[in-house]
Amino acid sequence: MTAEIIDGKAFAARVREQVAAHVERLKADHGITPGLAVVLVGEDPASQVYVRSKGKQTVEAGMASFEHKLPVETSEADLLALVRKLNADDDVHGILVQLPLPAHMNAELVINTIDPAKDVDGFHISNVGLLGTGQKSMVPCTPLGCLMLLRDRLGKLAGLNAVVVGRSNIVGKPMAQLLLGDSCTVTIAHSRTKDLPAVCRGADILVAAVGRPEMVKGDWIKPGATVIDVGINRIDAPEKGEGKSRLVGDVDFASASEVAGAITPVPGGVGPMTIACLLANTLTACCRAKGLPEPAGLTP
Repeated sequence: MTAEIIDGKAFAARVREQVAAHVERLKADHGITPGLAVVLVGEDPASQVYVRSKGKQTVEAGMASFEHKLPVETSEADLLALVRKLNADDDVHGILVQLPLPAHMNAELVINTIDPAKDVDGFHISNVGLLGTGQKSMVPCTPLGCLMLLRDRLGKLAGLNAVVVGRSNIVGKPMAQLLLGDSCTVTIAHSRTKDLPAVCRGADILVAAVGRPEMVKGDWIKPGATVIDVGINRIDAPEKGEGKSRLVGDVDFASASEVAGAITPVPGGVGPMTIACLLANTLTACCRAKGLPEPAGLTP
């Protein structure tokens, strides 16, 4: 068996096209332009690249992009003041504070200062509680993207056994909640799970989100299962030359693709879906704020 490759890059492009079309209608029919504010504190290279990509794709979707780049020595009080200012800005419908923050800042305090209705990352404690109790919320972007890919591949997910490897607040826990919402039977596994390979072998859907390169092997996977690899890990690649590296997921793609029915690659799988879902969340937040119908297919 050779697994079908789930093309997240192509799917994300379709999501962005859907978002852009809806934004165009909002402008034409209501004179409304959704706005996304991204706040970056410090000069972390990976965060800078990510923020640039977010800004570029926001503008390409027809939205307004507001970027706030603050020096690393910015005080927590000044950052909180900026967040409150954005909360009150009617042109801003989504707010994202790029993580990680400098060590002198309390990330939880900053996130929970964001207006929950504008929390397009879905990290505010109010949105976490709403998601956990099956109510309308802003949903974290990466799990939302995974759910979209699964529904596209499998259709109805009800009754399927799903195993989520990883228990982070950003991916693992909200992913499990979304799968429960689609009536899967869900197991959350992690580094201390006894006989983790055996637990994984019971999964019709396996979501790997642990941050350990190529940890999940092919013999951990149930034949025909759908594998969603959330991991993005950079490892040495001496075959490319001295000092070179390459990106791999949390799943050993070579062995897993011989067993799974479908699998996301790294790169080109889940990664592109994260920013696409950020744009979708910003559009959804705008529609909710204005009392307009939400775009179909872009929320759980």
